[in-house]
Amino acid sequence: MAIEITIALVILILLASWAIFTAQRLNFLHIRTDAALAQLQAALDRRAAVTAAVSPGLAVLAQKAESTELSQGHFHARTMVERELSAAIVRDFPVGQRPAALADAEGRIQLAHRFYNEAVSDTRALRLRPAVRFFHLGGTAKLPEYFDYTLAD
Repeated sequence: MAIEITIALVILILLASWAIFTAQRLNFLHIRTDAALAQLQAALDRRAAVTAAVSPGLAVLAQKAESTELSQGHFHARTMVERELSAAIVRDFPVGQRPAALADAEGRIQLAHRFYNEAVSDTRALRLRPAVRFFHLGGTAKLPEYFDYTLAD
């Protein structure tokens, strides 16, 4: 009888330890995703500012892009404005004729976009595991979504 209780307690302790570790890992991943999203918004805002500085004709569109918030679950509006801005940049500055500051800003967007989507992949991979979903270890945080960005060529 005592051995069954001991085995049950060991299993319970192992399960609780796993749950605590997984919940902490998810918390870290959500923090990482939020930080990557902030970096992505900063990179997009920087490109908008650089675009407005090097091409006054695109200043209105750049201001519109910069003023559109990039927040979890509300990517559509920013994505549409960024596509417009990218198309305008391609039209005004062919690939070989882009100012260095604009090319640098676009390179930073590529990196920030990649880091953000990798953070989302890691978070979703853990959040979508059956045991994590069953025990609600993700808490009340929304499942992060990918940001779709098309590079201006």
